[in-house]
Amino acid sequence: MSEPAGPPILIVEDDPNIAELVARYLENSGFCPITVNDGAEGVAAARRHDPQLIILDIMLPKLDGWEVCRALRRESDVPIIMLTAREDEMDRVVGLSMGADDYVVKPFSPRELVERVKAILRRARPAPASAPAAGERPLRLGPLVLEPEKHKVTRDGKPVSLTPSEYKLLHCLMASPGRVYSRGELLERLYENGEAVIDRVVDVHIGKLRQKIEADPSKPTLIRTVHGVGYRFDEEPGRG
Repeated sequence: MSEPAGPPILIVEDDPNIAELVARYLENSGFCPITVNDGAEGVAAARRHDPQLIILDIMLPKLDGWEVCRALRRESDVPIIMLTAREDEMDRVVGLSMGADDYVVKPFSPRELVERVKAILRRARPAPASAPAAGERPLRLGPLVLEPEKHKVTRDGKPVSLTPSEYKLLHCLMASPGRVYSRGELLERLYENGEAVIDRVVDVHIGKLRQKIEADPSKPTLIRTVHGVGYRFDEEPGRG
């Protein structure tokens, strides 16, 4: 049977009923769902199909979701939504710290899941080169250059690979250097549809971002913490 046209979305889920339901909703929304039922095949399928996004269950045979996410993040920044039956804040923090972009607790609404897929893909999509938004010039601060039209970030001329959430946070902070953003404001930038998320999501993403852009992530000079408030990008990166 031929696969439906549309952006490929990989579903790694060992419950056939859930996998079939999610696949049907994705297909009805114009996506091309690809389903596998264990973690090892999930890693292989991600390499084989190059999906635009992965929906990843945590409790999987052979390799669990944590291991799959860790393996994929060593070689790819493909957006990942993790599924779990446990509504545990630490599970969310662990998943996000490994590089997941979102976290959905079972039982969930398949319509809401599809909307989250669309929202993450919108964040990941670069602006069309033929119609750049007003003011979308390259941002140059310290060793970093962010080019919105190309959805590209470099440090000292070398490319920096970011997840959609990391890119969106960095773009927001670099666009207004010196401005202090609260965690709530940054959450609103990340989750424009009002998805329910925990406050620590921002801290996790900032931590991962610092690992990629700071010379010494333990002593950040680009993204500064404003204690009790939030974060700002230094107006004079590297000084002070």
